[in-house]
Amino acid sequence: MVKVVGVRFRTAGKIYFFSPGNLEIKRTDHVIVETARGVEYGYVVSDPKEVKEEDLNSPLKTIMRIATKRDDEQALRNKDKEKEAFKICLEKIAKHGLEMKLIDAEYTFDNNKVLFYFTADGRVDFRELVKDLASVFRTRIELRQIGVRDETKILGGIGICGRPLCCHAHLSDFIPVSIKMAKEQNLSLNPTKISGVCGRLMCCLKHEEETYEELNKTLPNTGDYVTTDDGKKGEVHSVNVLRQLVKVIVETDGEKEIEEYHASRLKFRRRRRGKNRDGVSAEEMKELEKLEKSEKSEGKSKLDDN
Repeated sequence: MVKVVGVRFRTAGKIYFFSPGNLEIKRTDHVIVETARGVEYGYVVSDPKEVKEEDLNSPLKTIMRIATKRDDEQALRNKDKEKEAFKICLEKIAKHGLEMKLIDAEYTFDNNKVLFYFTADGRVDFRELVKDLASVFRTRIELRQIGVRDETKILGGIGICGRPLCCHAHLSDFIPVSIKMAKEQNLSLNPTKISGVCGRLMCCLKHEEETYEELNKTLPNTGDYVTTDDGKKGEVHSVNVLRQLVKVIVETDGEKEIEEYHASRLKFRRRRRGKNRDGVSAEEMKELEKLEKSEKSEGKSKLDDN
């Protein structure tokens, strides 16, 4: 077992483990560490804890020092320099006529490198742009093409729920999301209603997926035929997953009526959910499948490389 602390370098960024060494480090401290990108300024998100050495993905580095007032001031100066670097890079992109959208500029703590994050529809030849930027900043330049989910993670925003976007607020890594999750939660399969600000399937579909999967095990699907505990037979009209209530179309005295039963009062053989669903057009299904494919192709975040 080895003692480690978790460190982040950006809001909702990936957590990296470092050894506290002989330092008395606690959560919320700012620290200076050496990473693959150089010396970096990060903040501690967990108190020291012990983990198995085999659980560490890379050799454990020791924290150099707890950030001093001078370090804090340097970090603030870097933020100001990043704003200026962003403006200059925008001008250079326009000068070279490149079809790319600049998203963010970032200095390493020791100013050894300036990273520019951008999105583009395809590959961009930015070799001349890099040379131009290097002549201005007199340091190493890196341009990194990111996906639309990374763009949204950096810029942030408000979701349809009225809360800050999950990816910007607390999600360290993007989680796989599928159309099946929306089906399981009985949501509308209209692409515009289950897509996030980034245009991909909403990350929050994953949050309650396990709960819905468990609850759905005891429920019939809409259209299934069931037998009630009072001997009636009918077709399922709709289900309330969270309350475990089922509305059934039954025939009473020659007239069809809708009655509500708790799932425990019904007997049925549950069918597997189909790939399509009533009310979903072929065009919408095609768009949904395109979204799901985009989720898989983008892979993991390209923001963190420490």
